[in-house]
Formats: sequence, structure tokens, C-alpha cells
Amino acid sequence: MHVNKISGTEGYAETADYLVNQWQEISFEEHHATVLHLLPTAPCRVLDIGSGIGKDAAAFAAMGHSVVAVEPTRELRLPGIALHDAPNICWLDDSLPDLSRLCAMNQTFDLIMLSAVWMHLDATQRQHAMPRLAGLMNASATLILSLRHGPIPVGRRMFDVSAEETMELAAMQNLLPILNVRTASIQKLNQQSGVKWTRLAFRRFLS
Repeated sequence: MHVNKISGTEGYAETADYLVNQWQEISFEEHHATVLHLLPTAPCRVLDIGSGIGKDAAAFAAMGHSVVAVEPTRELRLPGIALHDAPNICWLDDSLPDLSRLCAMNQTFDLIMLSAVWMHLDATQRQHAMPRLAGLMNASATLILSLRHGPIPVGRRMFDVSAEETMELAAMQNLLPILNVRTASIQKLNQQSGVKWTRLAFRRFLS
């Protein structure tokens, strides 16, 4: 039996079937309404970290982008590959904070997305991960991530990470915020429990 020991992925393999169905119900446009204006229109290189079943990766691929989809949980990655077998999606079994396999590819990206990922890292991991992300960004790249606030689901490893801390870590890498928006969850169960999200976006400060 496959045992997933990646820190932060606890609870996802066990509920993979449920999550596949749940994530299919929400459209890309609805999920990312607050950041759609920041997404590139011309074909570019996109990095989707914690891509789950690849719904976002598939949407980016349909826009003509070249996508690297990073997902450490096998029970999500394999259904994602089956659902979204697009030639311009490269699936990768890797994880934060090191992203060792990805970094070994020596690539940079125009857009990096971490949707519902950052809150799985503890403080030390976040400090280690931000320089890695910055190193994967080209000079004009955009980094978009979301922070979850609210009750932690049973069996999950999550932290209530503040926008302020995240912006401080980004500033140390010469990344400045271009978006900071807090919204209610669009998932019904999350709405009932009062879950909210902060969307942050960063670009490199060019002096």
C-alpha cells in the first residue's frame, strides 16, 4: 500500500475520491474570479504547485500555456493525469518546501500558482519555500497564492497564515504585493463553517 509521508498532504489521499468530485463542481472562472485580471493572455510558462487533479492546469493548458503541474499526492495526481492528458501539461511528483525535482529542471516561469497550498507549511517551511518560489520566477513573473482562514478539517495539517507574514517573506525576496483580497469561501461546506480566503499576488520589484 502506498503511504504518503509528504508534510502537509495529510488527509488528502484518504479523501481523494470525494475531493475529485467536489473540485469538479467549481469552475476555474468562479474559483479564481479575484485574480483573473492578473493571468497572462499570451501563451507562456505556468507553474501550478499543488495542482490536485489538475483542473487549473487543464484550464491553463486550454488557454495555450505550457504548464508544469506539481502534485505530491499520488491518489490525486494519477486521476489528474487520466482526466487531463494534455500534451502541454507536464506532471511532476514533487513538493514544497524544497521542490528539489522541479529546481533540478533549471526552468523559470511567467506565472506561479499556489491555490490552497501555502497554509499546509509550517513557519520554518514557509521561510524556506519563499526563496525557492522567487528563484523559479522570471523577471516579469507573477506569483499568486491563497491563504485559508477558519476551522481545520479533521485529519488535515493546516496553519492560519497571515497576509502580513506572507508579504514580509516575499519582500525579503524583492517581491511586492499587487493584490491582497479577502473573500468568503465559494464551497458550501466551507461557507457554513465560516471559512475565508486571502488572495495575494506578487511581482518582482525592478529597481
